[in-house]
Amino acid sequence: MTTAARWARAEWGRLYDTVRAGLTERRAGAVAMTLGAVCLTGVLHVAQQWPWGMRRVHDLGAVRAEDPLWLALLRTPLSLFVPAPDLPVWGALVQVLLVFGIAEVCLGRWRTLAVAYAATLAGTLYARVGIALGPGHPLGLPASDAHVVDTGPSAAVVGLAVVVALRYGARVTAGAVALAMVVEVLVKENLAGREHLAAIAAVLVLYALCGARRRCAPCGARRRCAPCGARRRCAPCGARQRPRSSGTGSGLPPSQSSSARRGRAQRRSWR
Repeated sequence: MTTAARWARAEWGRLYDTVRAGLTERRAGAVAMTLGAVCLTGVLHVAQQWPWGMRRVHDLGAVRAEDPLWLALLRTPLSLFVPAPDLPVWGALVQVLLVFGIAEVCLGRWRTLAVAYAATLAGTLYARVGIALGPGHPLGLPASDAHVVDTGPSAAVVGLAVVVALRYGARVTAGAVALAMVVEVLVKENLAGREHLAAIAAVLVLYALCGARRRCAPCGARRRCAPCGARRRCAPCGARQRPRSSGTGSGLPPSQSSSARRGRAQRRSWR
């Protein structure tokens, strides 16, 4: 195996195995939500091509910083799937299909939607804060950006890509996505690039707070909790990890639970 192949296996091996297993086991059912999102994005794009459709799509899913906050929050869920009318729709469809699909297999349907919504909402709220700060502040935005429609599915795509990459050990990929967004802001200063960075910051905080992790008792290393509770070895020290009590045991530490199982006379013999 070449060096490039070994690196690719180390970077994307876990992610590839998870996606392949999910698609093999459930086939199209593993990405049912993603297929629905792709269809919805395509329908909204077609509707935007007509005057009556554009007005209705904007009323339901177009978010601007100048809108009242309560109205922006109501429109944000649908804005995830409203593509920018001035950009090629095939790019948005491919992004949603690939990134949402991988995230749905790896994170699950509801976690994917939660991360996507958090990333989009972070961009929406940042636009308001940036305009309030003004162009003189490092994080500020010009007042003209209040009339610009938010990024649509791109912020959600960026946020999901970073979370999935971090969760499955593809840290170089996560760093590359973040670096690409920084370059976008430096090369082309616009609202979309700033909102992408806000989305990345939000999902990093969410990942740090909600990551299902616990410490290995023998070595203190962090490891992911086994969803099924099965006994697994800790990667750093190789110690067996016991599942949490499911309510069928005594609930006592091993030293006490073993003595609790002994009879009264046997416990007295130890005194």
